[in-house]
Amino acid sequence: MFRFNKTYGTLALLLLTIEVMIAVFVHDSFIRPTVGDFLVVILIYCFVQTFCKLPVIKTAIGVLVFSYAVEVLQYFKIVKLLHLEHYTVARIIIGTSFEWTDLIAYTAGICLVVFIEKKYNRNL
Repeated sequence: MFRFNKTYGTLALLLLTIEVMIAVFVHDSFIRPTVGDFLVVILIYCFVQTFCKLPVIKTAIGVLVFSYAVEVLQYFKIVKLLHLEHYTVARIIIGTSFEWTDLIAYTAGICLVVFIEKKYNRNL
């Protein structure tokens, strides 16, 4: 079950780099919130698959449920409830505002993952 997959690891590092660049350099109303959310589920999926050999669909659904859960926690102001509002890293990683469009971006990102895995990975 546990292993290191270079391909997924490389993709995860590439996506992490893109996410950091978006967070640091992009301050708009589309790329940062929407494209960033689209990419973050792909990043999480690749990170998990870097270290664990898990079924594509189960992993994709797990990542999607996790992402939805974080978004719901944002709705309930979890950063404030945990008294982390003064920590920039916590606000960036967890997020501070609920948006329905984020759920759509997460879903689209996972759909792309499943599509690519189905097309290129014969071991589904």
